[in-house]
Amino acid sequence: MSMNADHTVSLDIGTIREKIGKIPPSSTANVMKNAIIANGIESVAFNNDSRIDLQNNFSHEIRSGKITSQEKSGRCWMFAGLNLFRNRVTEALNIDDFEFSQNFPMFFDKLEKANYFLESVLRTLEEDIYSRILMWLLNDPLLDGGQWDMFVNLVNKYGAVPKSVMPETFHSSNSAIMNQLLTSQLRQWASELRDQYAKSAEMEMLRERKQLFMLEFYRMLTYFLGDPPERFTYDYRDKDKKHNTIANITPVEFFNRFAKVNLEEYVSLIHAPTYDKPLGKVFTIDFLGNVIEGRKVLYLNTTLDNIKNCTIRQLQDQEPVWFGCDIRMQTERQKGLMDSEVFLFNQALGTHFALDKTTRLLYGDSLLTHAMVFTGVHLDRGIPVRWKVENSWGEERGEKGFFIMSDSWFDQFTYQVVIHKKYLAPDLLKQLKADPIILPPWDPMGSLAKLI
Repeated sequence: MSMNADHTVSLDIGTIREKIGKIPPSSTANVMKNAIIANGIESVAFNNDSRIDLQNNFSHEIRSGKITSQEKSGRCWMFAGLNLFRNRVTEALNIDDFEFSQNFPMFFDKLEKANYFLESVLRTLEEDIYSRILMWLLNDPLLDGGQWDMFVNLVNKYGAVPKSVMPETFHSSNSAIMNQLLTSQLRQWASELRDQYAKSAEMEMLRERKQLFMLEFYRMLTYFLGDPPERFTYDYRDKDKKHNTIANITPVEFFNRFAKVNLEEYVSLIHAPTYDKPLGKVFTIDFLGNVIEGRKVLYLNTTLDNIKNCTIRQLQDQEPVWFGCDIRMQTERQKGLMDSEVFLFNQALGTHFALDKTTRLLYGDSLLTHAMVFTGVHLDRGIPVRWKVENSWGEERGEKGFFIMSDSWFDQFTYQVVIHKKYLAPDLLKQLKADPIILPPWDPMGSLAKLI
C-alpha cells in the first residue's frame, strides 16, 4: 500500500488478495461461505438453542386482546400506547375484545408535527441553511415515529376513539408516499418563510402565513386519512348479548370515561450508559416533540435493576408496560425470538463483534427503533429469565403476534420503559423533580420508535 500526498493510505486490492489467499474448497470456512451465499446470513447463523430456551410459558402473564398490525407504517409507538389500555375498555364495556383507532392519533400527530416544524423554522430563522440544526429539522419532519410523551400529548388533547369510528385508510397503513408529499410541502413552506424573513418580513406576517399553511395542510391530510370526528356514536354488543349505544360523545370524554387512566402519572425510565448521561439525571431533547403546548419528552436515566424491578412490579399488578428497544438487533422476526445469541454471527463469519451497549450508542451502532408492550415475565426464584412481548406486526409473526425476549436481550437492547409513578422508589421520584438536561436532537435518545 502506498501513501499519497495527504498521507492517507490507498487501497491495494492485490496485496489484500495475496494475504488472504484462496479458501480451500474442502474447508469448513468455504462450506460456511457457500451456505451464506445461498441461504443468507440469518438462516445459517440461527441458533436453535434460542428457540428451545425461549419457551412460550410465563410465571406472570396478562390477558391480551387480538394482536394488532401497523402494516406499512411506523406507528408502533401509537399501537403500543393504545394497546396498554384496551383491557380497561373491555372491562368497562363488558366486551370480549376492543381496539382503538390508530388512524385517529396518526391524523393529529401529523397535524401537530407540521405545526411544530413550522414553529421550529420560525425559531431558527437566523440559522444558515447549512447549519446542523436546520439540516436536522428539514431531514424528516413528518416521520411516523414518536415517543411516549408525544403519545400522551395526543391523547390528552384529542382523546381516542374505537377503530370502527375512524378506521384505517390506504395511507394510514401505507404511509410512505403520503409522508413524502406532505414533507415536500412543508419544506416548500419553510423556504417561503425563510425567504420572506430575508426580505425583512415582520414576524406577525410570517405567523399569519404559517396559519394559512396549516389550513392547507389540514385539508390535504383529510384526503389521506379522512375526517376525524369531533363527536361520535358507538354501538356495541356486550358479553350478555345486550345491544348498547354510547351516543354523542367526544373522543376525550370516551377515553377518560372508559380507559380511566391519568397519563400524567406515567414516566419514562431509560438505561443509557454513556459518559454524558449520569445516572439519576433527567434529560430532554431539544426540538423533539409534536404538540407545542404539550409536555416535553422526558427521560430519567437509571440502572437496569431499577428498570426491571419497576417493570416486574407493574406486570405483577396486571398492568402492561410500554417499552422502547432496538429490535433490529439479534431478533428472529418470523419466529418472534429476541435473544442476544439468536444469531451466531461471530461463528458464521469467523470474526468478533465486540461492541457493548455503551459503545453501540456512542458510535451510532444502536438506538431506539421500535416500541412494544410487555405483557408477561417468567421469574425463576425472583430473577427474570424471559419476557412476553405484544408486538404490532400482525398474527403471522412470532407466537400469533407475540414475541419472546430473553433477559440477556433486555440488558443489551432495551432502552426505555414507561412506569406508573407508584412503582418508583422514593429516590427515583425525587430525581424526577430536577430540571432536565437538554440534549441535542441528534442524540441517540432523540431517536423515535418508528420501525416497520
